[in-house]
Amino acid sequence: MIGLIFTFGTDIIEIRIEGNNILFRNNQSNGMFVTIDNIKLSKFGVLKEHPDLKDNEDWETIARQRFKDKIKSFNTDMERANYITEDLKNFGYKLLYRQKKGFRVERL
Repeated sequence: MIGLIFTFGTDIIEIRIEGNNILFRNNQSNGMFVTIDNIKLSKFGVLKEHPDLKDNEDWETIARQRFKDKIKSFNTDMERANYITEDLKNFGYKLLYRQKKGFRVERL
């Protein structure tokens, strides 16, 4: 299990990686973790990553499935964490902390 904490403007986003399960929560979610299926995606962000979905009406569902498939392609939680960190960095998210397997939090 790896935990990541990011900032984006005034929002704080926490991501928990447990194998192929990626859970998200922010300071507006009342402390509940949710899957990618419960997150509102930005069409601008999705099109930046997947320009072929521009005219597709089902762009959100396809983008979510592509994310799940990409996560499954990695062998370790650390590879998944590095992918998520690099991907979110491109959109202006700043990684503050990382925690591995419940041990002490590592400030970055």
